[in-house]
Amino acid sequence: MTSKPEVDFIEGPAPTELQIDDITEGDGPEAVAGGVVDVHYVGVEFDTGEQFDASWDRGQSVRFPLNQLIAGWQEGIPGMKVGGRRRLICPPELAYGPAGGGHRLSGKTLVFVIDLMGVG
Repeated sequence: MTSKPEVDFIEGPAPTELQIDDITEGDGPEAVAGGVVDVHYVGVEFDTGEQFDASWDRGQSVRFPLNQLIAGWQEGIPGMKVGGRRRLICPPELAYGPAGGGHRLSGKTLVFVIDLMGVG
């Protein structure tokens, strides 16, 4: 997993609950709730398929405490193992909240493809 993933456009209505799909199973240490993760990711809007962010475009992964991230990541990353690639589809309430919430992505369902590079 050394290259930026393509995020395919998803047909149909946006899900109302968090969707978690493993693209590649990792075989390293496991991410835990409340832990720290080092990830590469691509984020796109579900409705348009337009990318809004990607660590790949900045040339380096990012390290975060999970408890500082959106709820969809807090729920969707634990259990993932280093070396894995996972797709999360986050409805607005697990992303940046309802429309009018003050964030440019408020009210939007978001799709992330996340590569877990490290934990701890």
